Amino acid sequence: MDRIKQELDSLIPATPLSGSMNRRDFIKTTLGTGFAAAVLPVCAQTQIKTDASGLQAGTVMVRVNGQDVPVYRAQPEGKSNLPVILVISEIFGVHEHIADVARRFAKEGYLALAPDLYVRQGDPAAYPAITDLMREVVNKVPDQQVMTDLDAVAAWAGAHGGDTHRLGITGFCWGGRITWLYSAHNPAVKAGVAWYGRLVGDKTANTPRHPVDIADALKAPVLGLYGGKDAGIPLASVEQMKAALAEAGSKSAFVVYPDSGHAFHADYRPSYVEADAKDGWKRCLAWLRQHGVA
Repeated sequence: MDRIKQELDSLIPATPLSGSMNRRDFIKTTLGTGFAAAVLPVCAQTQIKTDASGLQAGTVMVRVNGQDVPVYRAQPEGKSNLPVILVISEIFGVHEHIADVARRFAKEGYLALAPDLYVRQGDPAAYPAITDLMREVVNKVPDQQVMTDLDAVAAWAGAHGGDTHRLGITGFCWGGRITWLYSAHNPAVKAGVAWYGRLVGDKTANTPRHPVDIADALKAPVLGLYGGKDAGIPLASVEQMKAALAEAGSKSAFVVYPDSGHAFHADYRPSYVEADAKDGWKRCLAWLRQHGVA
């Protein structure tokens, strides 16, 4: 229950819901409807829309141990030998915002892949409350399953126009934690960018380790982008992670935005902070380039 409370603290916005936009129209993508509409507001005035002109974009299926894993793929049309970026979603799955982020990377010249890592456990859109979503889907996803899925997605990229010698990963919230873990798991990863991913927590059979536990095992430097006012990820845990990274001699780094809370990059939510989101995006691209993922 403490874990669910922590997720609620970091995910539920302080501002009222906005009903001015048709949610179904907003979140419908080739992967289906994408988030728990009853608890997640939409801010039409801040929504960023990245078109697919000049891109090859849509859903592909990657077979993993007998399971088809849907992956939203975006890349420059007609191009090959592309740097690869894995885009890991929030707890709400691969909805339109995550697909849009993939297209943003594709516009920068990447083969961007956003896999549905909940496909075996359920559809996040089917749960109208975060507590139910966490209990019935998210908390049932084993970290090892995620690592295996991402390995398969990276291998698919290498066989379909991607240069896996230039492999990076980025993720948001739940996906931010996965970014840290995968950067320790796969030695092919050159760099990661973790957006407000949890750093510490209770250990379970499905989540036996957290980022603070694998600081000395990182195979690639990770840039952590965090909010100083994030109620679910206190600055004390950021400092704990910094200390673990320093002890390990890691080249990873943090940027903390003092006036932002959780999900400051999520332009479809009231938590969005435009200036910090834009600065974080620039830093994300620069970090990837600096470490050979471009």
